[in-house]
Amino acid sequence: MKLLVADDSRLIRGIIDKSVTSMGFEAIQVENGKDAWNLLNTKGEDINMVLLDWNMPFLNGIDVLRNMRSDDRFNHIPVLMISTESEDDRIREALTIGAQGYLPKPFTSEKLIGAIHTVLDQAKNK
Repeated sequence: MKLLVADDSRLIRGIIDKSVTSMGFEAIQVENGKDAWNLLNTKGEDINMVLLDWNMPFLNGIDVLRNMRSDDRFNHIPVLMISTESEDDRIREALTIGAQGYLPKPFTSEKLIGAIHTVLDQAKNK
């Protein structure tokens, strides 16, 4: 299973990569929303899940999510937002737009793995 990990922090991408690799998944890392959107447009059929940071340069995660949900090619791909934006209204906004889960930073590897399983289970049961 391939996960697209979009976060401008190399450290966070590394933590996520280590966690998802331990689950048997492959992480494809990008450092901004524009690269995430470009990768979806070129290799989107290979992506099984997207982990998106909210605050990234060039195109933020919420705009990537909006683009995904308005595009028939990508609107089925489960999305987990991972962000320092932890206010209730921000979480509600992401979930309303179409994220299946929201994980505030900082997080533990265990919380990340649990959130990924929850989102994937929810997507399976749709």
